[in-house]
Amino acid sequence: MTLRHLVLFLHLASVIVWVGGMVFAYLCLRPAAAALPPSQRLPLWVGVFERFFPMVWGAVVLIPVTGIGRLIEVGFGNAPRAWHVMMLTGLVMIAVFLSLWFGPWRRLRAAVAREEWAAGAVALNQIRQRVGFNIVLGAATVAIATLGLGV
Repeated sequence: MTLRHLVLFLHLASVIVWVGGMVFAYLCLRPAAAALPPSQRLPLWVGVFERFFPMVWGAVVLIPVTGIGRLIEVGFGNAPRAWHVMMLTGLVMIAVFLSLWFGPWRRLRAAVAREEWAAGAVALNQIRQRVGFNIVLGAATVAIATLGLGV
């Protein structure tokens, strides 16, 4: 195993954890949790996010570090155009996550702590919208990375 292999593994594993976790939460957990009353559903989501978001933070660090490392290794001008597009879409995904972290995630935790279910539902819906956007952007990024899609 070379350093290049380890870097690629960390890059891909981080993408899998982040994008895969969002897909699971959005398409599997969310519909199942919808049957619960807000007093159960909202604390469940807080518990899920308290476990998932540290993994996302790891991905937010590892993906750009490993990606930029690879770009430096091959040279920015020599890298395939798809890599530059990946960098752009990845940075947008990170910005969306940061807006989620510093906005509705904090409001959701505070609302659940105060048992203000209506406010918590509003914050959770904002998280849902941003996660949905990031799923689409993440899927597009993976397609660009693997298929090139003409870029």
